Amino acid sequence: MSNPNPDSMGEGMDSFAALFEQSITEGDFGNEGEIVQGTIVAIGRDHVVVDIGGKSEGSIPLREFTDAGGPPINVGDTIDVYIESRENDDGLVTLSKEKADKMKVWDEISAACEADELIEGTISQRVKGGLSVTIRGGVKAFLPGSQVDLRPIRNLDKLIGQTYRFKVIKFNKKRGNIVLSRRVLLERERDEMKQKTLETLTEGMVVKGVIKNITEYGAFVDLGGIDGLLHITDMSWGRVNHPNEVFQVGDEVTVKVLKYNAETERVSLGLKQTQEDPWNHAEEAYPAGKKVRGKVMSITDYGAFVELEPGVEGLIHVSEMSWTKKVKHPSKLLEVGQDIECQVLEVDARAKRISLGLKQLEPDPWMLFTEKYNPGDKIGGKVRSITDYGVFVGIEEGVDGMVHRSDLSWSVRVNNPADLYHKGDDVEAIILSINHDEKKVSLGIKQLWDDPWPSMITEFPLGRVYEDADVVSTCEYGVFVRLREGVEALIPSNDVEETEDKPIKRGDKVRCEITSVDGVDRRVFASMKNIGAERPAGYTPKESGPKPAGTLGDLIKEKLAGKLELK
Repeated sequence: MSNPNPDSMGEGMDSFAALFEQSITEGDFGNEGEIVQGTIVAIGRDHVVVDIGGKSEGSIPLREFTDAGGPPINVGDTIDVYIESRENDDGLVTLSKEKADKMKVWDEISAACEADELIEGTISQRVKGGLSVTIRGGVKAFLPGSQVDLRPIRNLDKLIGQTYRFKVIKFNKKRGNIVLSRRVLLERERDEMKQKTLETLTEGMVVKGVIKNITEYGAFVDLGGIDGLLHITDMSWGRVNHPNEVFQVGDEVTVKVLKYNAETERVSLGLKQTQEDPWNHAEEAYPAGKKVRGKVMSITDYGAFVELEPGVEGLIHVSEMSWTKKVKHPSKLLEVGQDIECQVLEVDARAKRISLGLKQLEPDPWMLFTEKYNPGDKIGGKVRSITDYGVFVGIEEGVDGMVHRSDLSWSVRVNNPADLYHKGDDVEAIILSINHDEKKVSLGIKQLWDDPWPSMITEFPLGRVYEDADVVSTCEYGVFVRLREGVEALIPSNDVEETEDKPIKRGDKVRCEITSVDGVDRRVFASMKNIGAERPAGYTPKESGPKPAGTLGDLIKEKLAGKLELK
């Protein structure tokens, strides 16, 4: 047996050492930091053993498979693993499936970013400045709040758990930084929809949209990339106080295009225009005389507006609220929101006006009065009010009559009716006239007795002298004196005897003589001059100044009209 050649043995040892070194440095299974394929050869309680070739095996914690949430694993499955180190203390290769998955995801994200492609992710939690998004392989990305939607979203928490597509707007693999945007995608989709909408949009067409925003004056409707304004006045035929009474953001609506300006891209929309105008049948639905029910919607100084149905309102004027009460303000009888019954008085569908009445539900007191009384009838009542010119007497509920002060007494000139009557006094009177047009009743109290003037001629003969007649008043055309209780005489100014130093005034006593008694005109004249002197037959006193026409009552009426100023 021959001995081996020392030289050849040396060469063999050198080749083996080189091969061993190569297997260590390079290996058939790859280098540290690389991703290689391996086969699962064993599944333990805590670890999974993977053969990566080159007679090398590595251990991976079982949690990397279970936490990933993938399908169940079995012996013999081929998987991608990441080589963390070629040999640990146990002589095994340290592997990681989790890192391999993440590296693959990062590569996919990088490729998607370069190709301007979209990636899918699920919003996992809210973070400072925005949201955290989990994409493939559990990789975390940042979604800024400004990139969430086209408009700012106040409650970002409601998006957690939602899956969307995103565009990568910033990518840094070394720092592990990924920034996403959903807004860019939505803007792109909006522009595409907008272009399509603008090509088909025309005035008069009915379209569907979604309430995008609500203001005090209306709501903005997304028609598909372009917004249209639905003004509050075009939401309903009925009254709308605020758009949020009708809509909420996100509501789907069917509206009509009222106006469309292609240059400014402004669109005016109407909702009520998709429905029939209720005023088209108002005349048939609400004929004059019909009793209706409605809701008080608003109150003004002049009346109350009542909604009979959505879009149809009528006005109860303040004058139509009560027969008997003088309503100072409608709020004294009605309140907003009150459900009431009333009567239709008049309908004007063209002007969209309906006149309503409240008092018409009750009998008209005036009609009841005119059916019961006629001129010449004697009535009883209470004094309701007193003025300078007369007394108002309540005859029936809602019907008053007036006694002019000239009709209070045949013989006494009444300057102030309050001297004779007080509010609440029971009185009797005669109906002198009834004015149906103005609904006025004239009463007389003196007419309860016979006219005393026919006897005045014999009671006050011509030439009778009064030594101390009381002066009751003075005026520019003479002096009134009281001959007895209830009887006065006029001394014309040219028959008054006075001096500049001592003018005659009310309360003085004068000496006078009866010169004329006119039973027709109801006048008694006297004179302070030429007392006892003979006067020719048919003598009539001359009146200086403005001539008082008619009776003493007429003089009083003239004073009230501003023609005379009695002192």
